[in-house]
Amino acid sequence: MEEKRGALVVNARRIDRVEGTAIPIRGKDIDTDRIIPARFLKAITFDGLGEHVFEDDRRTMPNHPFSNPAYAHASILIANENFGSGSSREHAPQALKRWGIGACIGESFSEIFLGNSTAIGLACATASSSDIEVLMAAVENMPDTKMVFSVNTLSINTGDCSIGLSITSAVRQSLLAGQWDATGLLLERFDDVRAVASDLPYVKGF
Repeated sequence: MEEKRGALVVNARRIDRVEGTAIPIRGKDIDTDRIIPARFLKAITFDGLGEHVFEDDRRTMPNHPFSNPAYAHASILIANENFGSGSSREHAPQALKRWGIGACIGESFSEIFLGNSTAIGLACATASSSDIEVLMAAVENMPDTKMVFSVNTLSINTGDCSIGLSITSAVRQSLLAGQWDATGLLLERFDDVRAVASDLPYVKGF
């Protein structure tokens, strides 16, 4: 549903399927400072963060996947254990999404990274280490391998291969119901927000 409210556009979007190619990021405990270096936290908005994803790693690793043209249009990120660890910066999932990532499949995710990702509609799901290895090997051998990730069926499919995924029930429900966008939900019922605000003595007069 999309509705204009003044200069704002509310889009409470239900998320189920993410289709496309995938990009493999090998390594355990990849933290948010590697995903988006701290110097970019000074930005007033998240605009332009996508071009700086893994910037320092890419400078020191010429063959980094995010520098490889073969993965330039990937929409699914495949990761290992404890992806998104470290500081709680929301810039990390913002940068990934603005680069073009619509879903992350990993062995596990930092709890704060998972929360920040869900809050912007970046779906995260987990799979066993052996299944992650299958997915990584597939896209490393053939970067143009097409994959279909479904929140509803808790699976990721590629060719004849179907791999089961795990997502917490609360996160799965918020994605399927389009309730991940807290700001959008507030704006949809803004008359109720105004009514509550009008009864608060410390809000009157503003």
